[in-house]
Amino acid sequence: MRHAVLALSVMLALPVQSAEPGRPMTAAEFDAATVGRTLFYNSGGQSYGVEQYLPGRKVIWAFLGDDCRKGEWYEDQGFICFVYEDNPDPQCWSFFDNDEGLLARFKGDPFGLPLIAVEESPEPMECLGPNVGV
Repeated sequence: MRHAVLALSVMLALPVQSAEPGRPMTAAEFDAATVGRTLFYNSGGQSYGVEQYLPGRKVIWAFLGDDCRKGEWYEDQGFICFVYEDNPDPQCWSFFDNDEGLLARFKGDPFGLPLIAVEESPEPMECLGPNVGV
């Protein structure tokens, strides 16, 4: 009994993952929601990175404080997948339009912390390193 109470106490102390906020966005919905915008993402309440969404499914990504990486996105079997100049392996996500903001879950990690777009800007990204002024 004592172990059950301890286990329940530990479970209650863990952060609760919100239920999925409906169906994932389609490629057309994702494009309409992002093109021409720069979104700042958090994960677990911590700053994570920023991505600028350009016409033609082009993007510029940077982890906060890191160099910018040019890339592009495409839809694959309901996922929005990104490839970047420094990593040709696709990074695929499900995106949801949620009350908290645009929410993204990494493919194959349904219980991981999602990325949440917490801030938006119409301004281009400020890039460090070789892509300064991009």
